[in-house]
Amino acid sequence: MASIIDSHYVDREVIGFVEPVVIVKSIRTKQLFEARIDSGATRCSIDESVVKKMGLGPIDESESVVINANGRVKRKTIELTFILAGKTITDSFTIADRSRLRYPVLIGRNALRHGFLIDPNKRARTIPKDQTKLKGFSNKNKSKGSEK
Repeated sequence: MASIIDSHYVDREVIGFVEPVVIVKSIRTKQLFEARIDSGATRCSIDESVVKKMGLGPIDESESVVINANGRVKRKTIELTFILAGKTITDSFTIADRSRLRYPVLIGRNALRHGFLIDPNKRARTIPKDQTKLKGFSNKNKSKGSEK
C-alpha cells in the first residue's frame, strides 16, 4: 500500500507558501515576482497593474465569478504562461486589484494540480542573483501591503 501512495508523489514538486514565479509574455519578455501559494483559492489571480505593465493578453471578455471575503465578485480572466519551481505551466488567472496586497500574483488550485505539494514549513526558494540578470528578466516589482 505504501508504494502506491509513494508513487503518487514521485513527480510532485514541494513548494512553500511563497514562491518565485516568472510570468512569461514571450521568449524575450519575462518578469519575476513573488507569488502567494493558496490552496484555498480555486483559480490563480494576478494584479491588473502587472497585466497592463507587461502588456499581457488577450483578456477574455467573459467574466468569472469569484467568491472571496467581500462576497461574489465578477472578474475578467486571462490565460498566462508562467514558471513555478522549474515547471512551465499555461493556465487561467483572474485579473484583480491586488495593489493593497503583498503579493501581485496568487497561485491557486488550478495551477497546483500540475504536480505540486505544499509544505507549510518550507521557506521560500531563494532566487539566485545571477538569474535576475538574465536577459528579459526584471525584478523591479516591489509590492506593498500585506497578505496572509
